[in-house]
Amino acid sequence: MDAVSEMLAGVRARGAVFRQAIMQPPWALRMASGAPLTLATMLRGRAWIVPDQHEPVSIGIGDIAVVRGDAPYAVADDPATAPSLVVTSADYCPGAEGLEHASGLARTCGTPAEGAAVLVSGAFERRGELSERLLHALPAVLVVTAEGSSYPSVEMVAEEVARDRPGQQMVLDRLLDLMLVSALRSWFDNPEANAPPWCRALDDPVVGIALRLLHDTPARPWTVADLAAKVGVSRAALARRFTALVGEPPMAYLADWRITLAADLLRETDHSVATIARQVGYANAFALSVAFKRLRGTRPSDHRRPEPAQWRAGTDGR
Repeated sequence: MDAVSEMLAGVRARGAVFRQAIMQPPWALRMASGAPLTLATMLRGRAWIVPDQHEPVSIGIGDIAVVRGDAPYAVADDPATAPSLVVTSADYCPGAEGLEHASGLARTCGTPAEGAAVLVSGAFERRGELSERLLHALPAVLVVTAEGSSYPSVEMVAEEVARDRPGQQMVLDRLLDLMLVSALRSWFDNPEANAPPWCRALDDPVVGIALRLLHDTPARPWTVADLAAKVGVSRAALARRFTALVGEPPMAYLADWRITLAADLLRETDHSVATIARQVGYANAFALSVAFKRLRGTRPSDHRRPEPAQWRAGTDGR
């Protein structure tokens, strides 16, 4: 399995909501929908993604911006423009004039006019649609240029968002999936991109095999010696090469992989913590809890609880 497929295993949008904003300069939107992952593209004009703790990034027509929901941000015509509207999951155009369409699955905010910028965005509304591995691998903001990501086209997305049609929900869901796959492909194909080291290592004839063994059978009581024997190299050679390419030793990587899998299972199933512990390679719930706390800073039971209502609804103002 290639790196993109590894990251997207199980990712599937359900009930995606696309929105179109038609904005006259100066304009800025504070994005506070609470969605764990949002994709945005420009149909007309340019915009800036302005994360709170990162440098602003410009996007133009056809560029795809992938923004993690845990990185509060604004979208604006200029990084210096102060947000005048707060976009939440419940209200896309609070106080905005010229509301064209707010029914069905797609919403358009604003009135078409000469020189207006048109921003189209789509969001994975539920965290369970996304793997923890994907969310941890992505940067806070990933921008792929139109030249690097040509499918689906901006025109295709805009046409589907513009009006309600039979089967629209399924089409919107799949468009969101395709936009994400396209963006990730371009990210990995760019040798200058800061993709996670393990993604690059999957192509290595030694470390790639080791990674797939760990991914496929995380519950096995692996040791470096056992892993090296399966790969067909010495223990020292595997440890050295693995650490050089992945950035951490094999057993440290395995521990993080097990906790990543556990995080997904905690959110996606109602299995007991003890059952999940055994599924990912820990003897009991206590052992999983200790490892989870060490690597994620929280307990498995706390991770499983629904996110606070104010974050989901975006009423915290972020």
